[in-house]
Amino acid sequence: MSYTVAALYHFTRFADPQAIAADLKSLCADLGTCGTLIVAGEGINGTVAGDTDAIATLVAHIRALPGCADTDVKYAQAMQAPFARMKVKVKAEIVTLGAGDLDPANRAGTHLEPAAWNALIADPDTVVIDTRNAYEVACGTFQNAIDPATRSFRDFPDWFDAFAANLKAQGRTPKIAMFCTGGIRCEKSTALVKARGFDDVYHLKGGILRYLEDMPEADSRWQGECYVFDERVTVGHGLKPGDYITCRACGLPHPREADHDCPGDENGVWPHRG
Repeated sequence: MSYTVAALYHFTRFADPQAIAADLKSLCADLGTCGTLIVAGEGINGTVAGDTDAIATLVAHIRALPGCADTDVKYAQAMQAPFARMKVKVKAEIVTLGAGDLDPANRAGTHLEPAAWNALIADPDTVVIDTRNAYEVACGTFQNAIDPATRSFRDFPDWFDAFAANLKAQGRTPKIAMFCTGGIRCEKSTALVKARGFDDVYHLKGGILRYLEDMPEADSRWQGECYVFDERVTVGHGLKPGDYITCRACGLPHPREADHDCPGDENGVWPHRG
């Protein structure tokens, strides 16, 4: 059989994440889906796969949850099951930042479509920040974007606090534009930035993937390829598979035809992944 793959997230307020997760677990078992769904007080996040009707039923159920009617879903197709089993987890956060209750549902930055994003980041007074990890940024990023060189998303708050202190020491309160792969990390990190006292904060709607899908390459301000967390490794404009492969020793991406200086430890494990 072929599989429909649905990737989704939505920030909203769930009063009882445990009950929502229990219902989802039961429904997914009945539908025979595979993948992972994470439920927290701040919303839902995950990627699931199954036959077309099963995924349609599951997505309809999720959109019927409190505050989830406009949940954005990205679909893809696979010829074999992309996940070994189905997991539904309850966690403190749907994407772990570790910065307390930020309320991204109500306090995130302003979403921008690709054309408006291009205009904003072309402004020399705009500070453009890549919220992804260092190994992702190494594959590609937007022109003039700042790379925080983080090893995990949990490192971002400390980096930003030091960066913000430097801005304030200079008397600067610039426009801040932030981006990530699919939108979830930059939506949460813009909520962090606003909580730190910056008001003119924006992020790329749908993330890099939506930008590469919609923006003509001739008009693009993207450089390189975008790391993705599946067998494609990276994608380029039009979401065409890129030229990177994954090192089997350390798990990091590197260009297919280039030598790779593997940073894994003596056990072949990259210390900062995860």
